Amino acid sequence: MGKRLGTFRAWYLVALCCFGSFLFAYDTGVVGGVLTLPSFQNDFRITKANQASVSSNATSLLQAGAFFSCFFVWPFTARFGRRWSIALASLIFTIGGVIQVINTHSLAAFYVARVISGVGVGMATVIIPMYSAEMAPKHIRGQLGSMFQFFFTLGVMTSYWVDYGVSEHLGPTTQQWQIPIGLQLVPGCILGLGMLLTKESTRWLAKSGRVEEAMQSLIWVRGEDNTQVREEFAEIIAGIREEESVTEGLTWKECLLPANRFRLIIVVTLQIGVQLTGNTSLAYYAPQIFKAVGAGDQSLLISGFFGLVKVVSCLFFLLFLVERIGRRGSLLAGAFLMGAYMLIIACLTATHPPVAGQSLTSTGAAAVAMVYLEAMSYNISWGPVPWLYMSEIFPSRIREAGVAVGTATQWLFNFVFSQITPHAVNNIGWRTFLMFCIFNWALVAYAWFFIKETKGKSLEEMEALFGSSETAIDVEKVHEHVQNDMSQAVSEKQ
Repeated sequence: MGKRLGTFRAWYLVALCCFGSFLFAYDTGVVGGVLTLPSFQNDFRITKANQASVSSNATSLLQAGAFFSCFFVWPFTARFGRRWSIALASLIFTIGGVIQVINTHSLAAFYVARVISGVGVGMATVIIPMYSAEMAPKHIRGQLGSMFQFFFTLGVMTSYWVDYGVSEHLGPTTQQWQIPIGLQLVPGCILGLGMLLTKESTRWLAKSGRVEEAMQSLIWVRGEDNTQVREEFAEIIAGIREEESVTEGLTWKECLLPANRFRLIIVVTLQIGVQLTGNTSLAYYAPQIFKAVGAGDQSLLISGFFGLVKVVSCLFFLLFLVERIGRRGSLLAGAFLMGAYMLIIACLTATHPPVAGQSLTSTGAAAVAMVYLEAMSYNISWGPVPWLYMSEIFPSRIREAGVAVGTATQWLFNFVFSQITPHAVNNIGWRTFLMFCIFNWALVAYAWFFIKETKGKSLEEMEALFGSSETAIDVEKVHEHVQNDMSQAVSEKQ
């Protein structure tokens, strides 16, 4: 009963946190469709002359707010913990969402609201993977960590279908654009209020010297107090003490120690690699991409099913693959398959270029199928794994800094590729897909040489895995001490 309760609590806690990922995806995805609605264009006086710049600004300002918030939330969560940081992120996002919903007839006010929402979303994307990794049992940490990407795909899919629904079934009134934007307030409030029903991160409490609270937090999330829980807690305490004894007084300079420097380089390059796959670009500009490969006038509807495919594939990875093939194997296979699909798309669109106004052709259908397969491959590899990997490889003393740097990199290059992709599709056409093919196959070599497998290891065992011999702990010896203490306690009672 205790183990099942602990598993339920771990899934519940991480699912609740991942509403922040849903927000990230929904807010990013929904605005693209909203900006094309006649009702929004009328209320905010958008013309053909400024439509492109408004679209670019609405996306870029959210990303800018998210990028800079990564560096603000790093010291905040180190001092005040994970729960209150997530609650603050929810509050900030909700304020931005409320301003977006109000019909101010002012693009300036809408832009300010986008920045505010971006700050909230950016904070959430730093803390949520970290909090999930710190609270998850090691045997299902891969599954729980992958929920970040699963909720992201849910957010993308929901935004596509909400945009499609209001465009088809509502007239050009103010409510037509207020409904899709206002709906994001629901998961925003769930995220913030839900933090009142969870426990603070065990590892953050232990690092802050609140050992008894840390123990109670671990017992709550594991559902029972037994030898295994005591061993895990002893590992956590031993790991923190070992780090403190070796790195006392170094503060930010710890990031420059060889093992930590290598891990920082890994998370930066891994997040750049996410953008190099081309999938984020496909998500942002799905209707435009589908028109480019010959989907005709059905591109918006096809985009909706594109979102559904992502959800199904990510759920399959989460339930059946992540704890079997591991992190490294999924990155290798995913990059190879995505490169192959991008090459096929490039060949199809080069030899059978789409004609404007033409309905969906057999070649276009084949290209769309390849885009779908590429998205499925991404969501069993480079979609969920980088968030999971980034959150689990750092020692506790610099975890906030490491995850913040990785997340900031994600937002920066997310911005770069969101600016490049529409121009690339318009100017070099099918060669855009060939470019992404080359990038993906380069990522195969990157994953082969630089990614270490972390499946089945506790966060404290990462020090030995990444060659930090000074702060590595002897896990077997820690377990032996706990078992001896438990045996002694039992004998004393007798």
